[in-house]
Amino acid sequence: MLSEASASSTSAGRRNGQQQAPSKSPAPVALPRTSDKKPPPYGAQHRQDALWKGGNDALPPLWHQREMLDRTYYLDDTLIITSWNQPLPGVRLDYPGTLVDPQCEWHISPFGRSYFVNHKTRTTSWNKPKPERPAGSLTPECIIEGHSECIWSLAYMKASCNVISASGDGSIRQWKRDGEPVGKSWNGGGGGVQSIAVHLDDTTVVSGSVDGRLRMWNIKEGSMISDPWEGHDEPVRCLDWSPDALEIASGSQDGTIRRWNPDTGRQIAPPIKTRHEWVFAVKYSPQGDKFISGGVGPICIWSRDGKLLIEIKEYDAGVTSLCWSKDGAHIFSGSFDYTIRKWRAIDGKELVVLWGHTQTVTSLCLTPNERYIVSASYDYSVRVWDLKTNQAVGDPLLHDDQVSAVAMSPDGKCIASAGVDKKIYIWSLEAALERHQVGVLFALVFPYPFLIVLVV
Repeated sequence: MLSEASASSTSAGRRNGQQQAPSKSPAPVALPRTSDKKPPPYGAQHRQDALWKGGNDALPPLWHQREMLDRTYYLDDTLIITSWNQPLPGVRLDYPGTLVDPQCEWHISPFGRSYFVNHKTRTTSWNKPKPERPAGSLTPECIIEGHSECIWSLAYMKASCNVISASGDGSIRQWKRDGEPVGKSWNGGGGGVQSIAVHLDDTTVVSGSVDGRLRMWNIKEGSMISDPWEGHDEPVRCLDWSPDALEIASGSQDGTIRRWNPDTGRQIAPPIKTRHEWVFAVKYSPQGDKFISGGVGPICIWSRDGKLLIEIKEYDAGVTSLCWSKDGAHIFSGSFDYTIRKWRAIDGKELVVLWGHTQTVTSLCLTPNERYIVSASYDYSVRVWDLKTNQAVGDPLLHDDQVSAVAMSPDGKCIASAGVDKKIYIWSLEAALERHQVGVLFALVFPYPFLIVLVV
């Protein structure tokens, strides 16, 4: 699996002309080579031979090599983090400023374990740096634990407002709002599950896995319906039901979009070979007459029968998430360049750019009244944006690691978010908005002690 965060961070660095910066560490110090119980000490970040099996000519344990943007990148499966630089002792693996703590660097020990150097405290740690959590910051109403690996996708059920989660541990699980699990986990044997989409009547859910197959599940029974659907050659990154529930669209790392008959599991048309290289997002319009896709490359708008209508060539930063306004007039995108953008669907004109995240925006959802849009990011945060003012509302809602998925409850009361820390956070939208109103009140106290302006 690819961690889009690092792909975006490094690609953004390349666009800005950044090169690998030399380590700020002091002169080399001696490094004990007996074990990996502790990370190498501060100051030991200098080139030396790898001590894992195969040495400098092999990858460390639990690392994989992949291709993207015609370049090789390297994935640490343990931490779900990637680097464009070959993992070798003494080689800095992050680009400056791309970790949530700018005082930190990412390195690998001679025995093949990632660790982090903190120049402020002059210490090293096995743990990824976390953002400082301001005093009084909003806390989730509930934190749900149960998955053993990264949670890649979330979806709410309409009637019950239960949340369904899909994880790299290969399972799909259903939860009540208070965190109580509903039934047992579902596992179809296809490896990590990277995408899910719930039927409009809450009876079934379709999932996409790293084995390139789709699986249909009976929600009530918690069981798979028929055999897996085959077609994609690479992991399935995104799924969506058409509004009439007559077809399902899937997007994959193989660069194709495929459309399926949900009753038979067969493809209803030849695959669409996109220019995305990887397809990260596909969404039908609320009217069902077209769908959009995004990935590495331009945003594309397609007719229902698969004809390309609009290609937004002017924007090729790479898109990870897409959603439509209810009237089908506007499209919202979350991207590798840390932005959220609003587009006019009829001609692809860019209307608004929202800045605030400091890493890839991985997931988007609109509130039911479409007053706000909620975003998740690999900067460890979820943010709420007011679409009337085009400004962020309140403080970021913080996780302990990168956030890969966000979903809005159908009743508009709760936000669910999840990611690399394997937990689902349930936030109160009302609490987030109230926190913002309090901030506005205090900000509008004038110099005259008797004059206060209230904004509601």
